[in-house]
Amino acid sequence: MTMRRAFLGGCLRQPSAPVALFFLFPVFLSLVAPATAWRPWPRLFDNSSTTEGLDIAFGASKKYEGSSEFVHLVYHMGPVLTANITLHPIWYGNWKPAQKRIIRGFLRSISATGATRPCVAGWWNTVRLYTDQTGANITRVVRLGEEKNDRFYSHGKSLTRLSIQSVIKSAVTASTRPLPVNPKGGLYLLLTSEDVYVQDFCGQVCGFHYFTFPSIVGYTLPYAWIGNSAKQCPGVCAYPFAVPSYIPGLKALKSPNGDIGVDGMVSVIAHELAELATNPLVNAWYAGQDPSFPTEIADLCEGIYGTGGGGSYTGQMLNGEDGATYNMNGIRRRFLVQWIWNPVVNYCSGPNALD
Repeated sequence: MTMRRAFLGGCLRQPSAPVALFFLFPVFLSLVAPATAWRPWPRLFDNSSTTEGLDIAFGASKKYEGSSEFVHLVYHMGPVLTANITLHPIWYGNWKPAQKRIIRGFLRSISATGATRPCVAGWWNTVRLYTDQTGANITRVVRLGEEKNDRFYSHGKSLTRLSIQSVIKSAVTASTRPLPVNPKGGLYLLLTSEDVYVQDFCGQVCGFHYFTFPSIVGYTLPYAWIGNSAKQCPGVCAYPFAVPSYIPGLKALKSPNGDIGVDGMVSVIAHELAELATNPLVNAWYAGQDPSFPTEIADLCEGIYGTGGGGSYTGQMLNGEDGATYNMNGIRRRFLVQWIWNPVVNYCSGPNALD
């Protein structure tokens, strides 16, 4: 394994520490292989739906933040994104300007300097610890590129996994203002509005990433799809800003930007971006023997947002003076973003860690 460098985040020191919030994570079963899918609760390793089963599944270690004992993350010699990354959002459906500003604010914060600690750039520094076979680290530079609006639902309000690729094709081959084709450093984010149904959405996934097929799009382009769950399943994909109705007594937390669907999307977007950077063609960094069902660096930390996270707990998050819950700062905004696997210390980590 190649040597990894430690990075200094572009964050300013927090002037006063906000109140730490420790929140109970609901107990669920994830029925989907983690290869190209994600839900915001931990994946279980047995068939139990009890809290006791959850604790057993995640081991008896008191350290939490993920278990390093059984994790065998391997580099499979494929490319990672060492060249500067350009993000191309495709806004599919009906999006409000305020919703776009929240997501753009997160994307612009990934490489931003000057945000108060703990910050999004500090979170991305963990992604940057991963290298290719030459020892080159994943790039620090993540910028927001050209965008495409598809407000007329050109492929309908019900999409399959294959028709998602057709939407991307329409965006890069449009007769007016097509998105640039950048196979080396371009990442294409298909973001569907709350009234769009996508295959397996809510029932199995909240987002996934893959790459386009030349037979459909004409190019091999890494992409991710993430859906707005505000109307279809907020208790599933926007947790903890919404909670499932079948769990009585569980209180939803206040979202940091006042939009539970979009605030929930931010963490899913972060999850997929971390995996796109480290495994863009599904042949680089992952655990497991089957490349069609890899466990990637964000899959290993599902449901963990702070110190103490693991099993049925999200970990210690931050509670702002306005009552909103978050765990990192961006430029003039706050976000709640899932932690990711740190290959140096071999457990999940994030910029809001207390130790």
